[in-house]
Formats: sequence, structure tokens, C-alpha cells
Amino acid sequence: MDDDSTDGRLWRRVERVIDPFHDPGRDVLPRDAWSFIVYFARQAKGPFVLLLVMGGLAGAVDAGLYWAIGWLIDVLDASSPATLLADHWPQLLVLLIFILFVRAAVVIAAAIVEQQIIVPGFFAMVRWQAFRRVIEQPYEFYQNDFAGRIAQKIMQGGEAVGDFIVSMLQSVWSFLTFLVLAATLLTALDPLMGLVLVVWCGGYALIIRYILPELRRAGRATADQRSIFSGRLVDAFTNIVAVKLFDSGRREHAFVRDGLENFYRAVTRLTRNITTVRACVAILNGAMMAAVGAIAVANWTAGTISTGAIAAALGLVFRLNNMSGWMMFNINGLIRHFATVQDATGTISVEPAIRDAENAVSVERTSGDIRFENVTFHYGKGGGVIDDLSLHIRPGERVALVGPSGAGKTTIVNLMLRLFDVEKGGVLLDGNDIRTLTQASLRAQFGVVSQEPMLMHRSIRDNIGYGRPGAGEAEIVEAAKRAAAHDFIVSVSDPKGRSGYDAHVGERGVKLSGGQRQRIAIARMMLKDAPILILDEATSALDSEVEAAIQDNLYRMMEGRTVIAVAHRLSTIAALDRLIVLDKGRIVEEGSHDDLLASGGLYAQLWKRQSGGFLADRLAAE
Repeated sequence: MDDDSTDGRLWRRVERVIDPFHDPGRDVLPRDAWSFIVYFARQAKGPFVLLLVMGGLAGAVDAGLYWAIGWLIDVLDASSPATLLADHWPQLLVLLIFILFVRAAVVIAAAIVEQQIIVPGFFAMVRWQAFRRVIEQPYEFYQNDFAGRIAQKIMQGGEAVGDFIVSMLQSVWSFLTFLVLAATLLTALDPLMGLVLVVWCGGYALIIRYILPELRRAGRATADQRSIFSGRLVDAFTNIVAVKLFDSGRREHAFVRDGLENFYRAVTRLTRNITTVRACVAILNGAMMAAVGAIAVANWTAGTISTGAIAAALGLVFRLNNMSGWMMFNINGLIRHFATVQDATGTISVEPAIRDAENAVSVERTSGDIRFENVTFHYGKGGGVIDDLSLHIRPGERVALVGPSGAGKTTIVNLMLRLFDVEKGGVLLDGNDIRTLTQASLRAQFGVVSQEPMLMHRSIRDNIGYGRPGAGEAEIVEAAKRAAAHDFIVSVSDPKGRSGYDAHVGERGVKLSGGQRQRIAIARMMLKDAPILILDEATSALDSEVEAAIQDNLYRMMEGRTVIAVAHRLSTIAALDRLIVLDKGRIVEEGSHDDLLASGGLYAQLWKRQSGGFLADRLAAE
């Protein structure tokens, strides 16, 4: 259907009753599952009240139909074909209107409220608010979980909240309305029938009291194991190259199988409980139908009720039987939805470990003066990473962080970017403690190119343009040319026929070579034009010819900027102003390349190994 047509505009107006991007702005969503559900339900009170009304009307319509069947049978018994219409045409007309129009109107209205108002808008609203909270979590949050599992929590959580409320207000409420009206009608026929329903409801209460709690626990465990299994699948597929190259022993099969076995055991525990509940309901319903049927037949033989009354009574209890099975299925669904919400809130409703201070200030372009003052950081382990580190990098200075693996080079960069908060001391930017700055404005001061380029499964244009929102086509192309990327970009195409800057790069850029990914990352950094550059072997994936083509532009870009190079290949940083040599989280040497070689310390040892001495000694020994 064309969205610009009259019908399309009408549908769109209904579907936009709930704004999918509404957000009250609460910092942390409720952690308790019930509070989480109520919090979102209050944001769509009108539609849910309307759904409650529709559910009640649906139950009343169902009960009314069975009463009407009994009345019709009695009328047919008391009339002849010749006199039926003449004597009862007004009542028959009302019954016809009730069936053709009233019932249809209630069903259609309930469908519109549920499917056109609540399902699209409310589900999206929950997911949007959950995403906005999760995306604010610090880097460490994502290190401790599967990306796929986090995404699944957001998707499942939004759906589970909506389904839980819809089931409560439409299915459960409709059933309760029907039950009350059925009990009223049966009690009017014979109080014993009403008593049977009271006993039947008591049996249901016992099932809910003693059997459903175990079903709820099983549902929660199943939701958790499902997300873990899904996370393992995503992890395997995301790292498929490593799996292909290193998993000759099918270790990944065992890892995924272990997750599937745990999920399987959780599902079987859940289904056992479901079968137990269904068995109890079947026995309870059978006893209820038999008792009401026996009472109705006894009353008919005694002449106290009519044939139509028997039909109405049996119709009501048969409908209760069907509805109770359906209702128990819905209760199972409610429990699963509640368990899914409970599971999702463990990820979604988490206080971020790193947040902007209440009075955080936004900084404009800085000079690039960076100072570490007595910084201690151990990743919460109590020791072993950085201890009492003091370091001053002056504006426009080009420094390199050098040292063996685990020396603390990457940790220093992460603290500088405030991906983690220091445990003691402080990191200052232009004299301001970075904890007093907004995270967005802090990170806007840095242009980063890492050894592993960070590309998104979007177009090449989008990946380069990520460096500066709103950049024009000419600026993006110019940045690509400066990174020696333009020539290969214009020849790239993807399986969907997109080419050049429109071509998509695949998840994490897998459709491009390592050197191509690196050049796009460098183009993005050049477009950002930040006052501080962090280069983590920015040209390590490039061949010598391409590296030489980029270096001139890279060196020109370094002019007037503070540069921090994390060095693995020492030959790439020998010409920088100052080399800072780290070992076990401490600065053990610093100075120029020549001075450090002359001192014969750790740097000289590292240089000797990388420049041939290490290999020469090894060959001589062989």
C-alpha cells in the first residue's frame, strides 16, 4: 500500500499514536522486571487502557453469544416455522446485528489497537530506550559479553515487555471477563453450577501457587541459556577466519555443542513443567465439564430448566475448557515473557561504570597538552598493570610508547581516551582532569588509527564520513586520496551491485584486504582533523609502496599536533621527538632514538632484536 495514499496516511496516523523514539530521559532503566514493565506501560497508558476495554468487550461478546444460542434454541422449541419471524423478528434482528457487526467491530478494534498501535510503536520504543542506555556503557562492558548476546537482549526485551502487557490486558482480561459472566449465567441457572466454577477456580489457584513458580524458574533459565547459545554462535561466525585457520580439531563444535546442550537441558526442564501443568488442567477441566453437565441434565429431567438453558450451560463450560487451555498457554507465555524481561534487565538496566560528571564541561579544540599525574590502574585486580605513573606530553610533541607486550602501552592510551577510569591519580588535558569533561568532547580531540581497523558493515563513504558528521562528498574523497585509498575504492563493488564509495565493506570490513581497511581508517582519521593523533602501528598492514605514498600526508598532518604512537615496529618511530620506554607499567627510559641506543638499556635490546641482531645470534647458534 502506498504510504502517500489516503489509506496509507490513515494507517500511518494510527501507527504513530505511540512515538517509537519517545524517551523520558531516565538515566538507568529499572532493574526489577516488574518495575521495568510498569515503567514502559506508563508511557503508553492510553493505548493500553483501550486494549483493556477491548479485552473486556471481547469476553462479554463471547459470553453473550452462548447466552444467545440458549435463547435461540428455546425460541425454536416454542415456535413454529410459520410464526417464528412474525413473533420474534426484532430479537432475531438484534442477534444478527450483534453477530455481524458488534462482534466484528470489537475484534477489528482490538486487532487495530494491538497490531497497529502497540506492536510497532511500543516494541520499538522499548528497544530504542534500551539501546540508548546500553550504548552509553563503557568499553569494559562490551569486553565482558558477546556483542550478539547484548543485541539479542535488546531485541527480546522489547518484544517480551510488549507481549507481556498485551497478554495481560487482552488475553487474561478477556478470559476473566468471560469467566465472571459465565459464572453469573450458570449461577442463575443453578447455584450448584456456580459452586462448581468456584471449586474449578480454586484448582487453578493451586496450580498457579504450587506449579507455576517452578515453571517460571525454568523459563528464566531457558531464556538465559538461549542468549548464551546465541552469543556463542555469533562469536563463532564473527571470527570465522580464525575458526577456519586454527580449529582443525573441531574445538568450535565442542564449544557450541556445550552451549546447545545447556540450552537443551533448560528447554527439557521447561517442557516437563509445561506438560505437568497441561495434565493438571486437563484433569481439572474434565471434572468441571462433567459436573456441570450432570447438574444440567438432572435439572432438565426434573423440568426446572429448558433445552436452551442446557445448550447455553454446556456451551459456556466447553468454551471455558477451550479458553482455559488457551489461557494456560498464555500464562506459560506470560512467564516466559517475564523471565525474558528479567534476563534482559540484567544487561539493559545497568548503571554505567563511566559517566559524565553532573557538571561536566564540553571543550572546544585543545592544544593537546596531556599529563598523567601519579596514575595507578590495575583493571580492578589490585596490581600488575600501571603503578604511580607520571608523564607529560607537551602540545605538538610527537612521542612513542615503546615496550614489550604487556608493558602498559595500550592501557595508557585507553586511560587517555577515558575508556577506563584511573584508580588513583589523574589524567589532565590542557590542565583539566578529563573526568570533568564530557566524554564526547574529550574523544573529539583524538584521531585514532589502530592496528586492527575499526570498520562498520556500511558503505565506504559512511565509514570515512564517520570521522566528521556532515562532511561533504568532496571532503570524503579528498581524505581518501590523502590516504592513498581513492584508486582502489573506485574499483570496489559488493554482491548487491553497489560500487565505489557506495560499496559496503562487510562486518568489520571483511570484504576488504587488511591494507585497504587500514587506508580507509587513516582516511577517516584525516577527515576528523583532531588536534591529538594516536597511531597504533597505523601503517603496519600496508606494503612499502603504499606506505610511502601515505607517509608524506601523514607527516604533514602531524605538524602542529600532539602525536602518540604505540610502537611495535621500532623502525617506524625512530624519528619521533621522544621515545618513552615502558616495562611492567613503569617508565624505565625516555629520550631520543640515538640517546636510548647509546645508553644500552631495554630499548637498545629491543632495537637489536628487531634490526637483525636477535636473528643473527639465533642463526649462529643453529
